[in-house]
Amino acid sequence: MKGFLQAFVLLALASSLASAFDPSPLQDFCVAIDNPLNGVFVNGKFCKDPKLAKAEDFSFSVIKPGDTNNPVGSKVTPVFVDQIPGLNTLGISAARIDFAPYGQNPPHTHPRATEILVLLEGTLLVGFVTSNPNNTLISKVLNKGDVFVFPIGLIHFQFNIGKTNALAIAGLSSQNPGVITIANAVFGSHPPINPEFLAKAFMLDVNVVKDLQKKLWVAN
Repeated sequence: MKGFLQAFVLLALASSLASAFDPSPLQDFCVAIDNPLNGVFVNGKFCKDPKLAKAEDFSFSVIKPGDTNNPVGSKVTPVFVDQIPGLNTLGISAARIDFAPYGQNPPHTHPRATEILVLLEGTLLVGFVTSNPNNTLISKVLNKGDVFVFPIGLIHFQFNIGKTNALAIAGLSSQNPGVITIANAVFGSHPPINPEFLAKAFMLDVNVVKDLQKKLWVAN
C-alpha cells in the first residue's frame, strides 16, 4: 500500500510538470454527461483527411474595408476558424478592425484569448482595466506602427481619436476567442435582467436602465 501511494504521488507530480493547466476551452461552457452517445463535439472541429488539404484551407482575405456605418463607428472582420478551416487546433486567430473618425470598439472582453493589436493607420486611444479590487485603467494613445497587448479576459477598448479613418490588425491566442461586449451583455440580454436590479448595481435611474435595455435589445 505504501509503495502504491508513493507511485501515485510521483505520477501526480510528473503529470503536473507535464501540463501546468487545462487546455483552453473553445466555448462558454461544457456540461459533463455520463453517456457520450448524447454528447456533441464542440471543443474544436472534426478534421479532414490531411491528404485532401489545399491552400484555400489556410487563407482568407481582409483587403476589403469593413462597413463602419453603424452606431459605434467600427467594424470587426474576424479571421477565426470559421473563416480559415486550417486554424483548427492551432490556437491562434486574427481580426481586421476598421474605425470611422471618432468610432470605437466598445468595452469588451475575450474570455478565451489574449489580444495583440497593430495599428496600421490613424490614431487610437486604447486601454484595459485590471481585475478587482484595483480596477486600474492602463491606456495609451497609439500611432501608426504601434503595438499594444490586451491580457486575456480583461475589459478593453479602442477609440479613434483622429479625424481620419483608422485601421488595425489584431492577433488572438485562440482559434475561437469569443467576445463579450459589456453594454450589450448587461443591458441587451435575452431575457432582460431585472431593470431595478441593474439600476441599483450601476447607480442609475431605473428609467435610464429601461431605455438602455430597449435600445440594446433591438441592437442584439
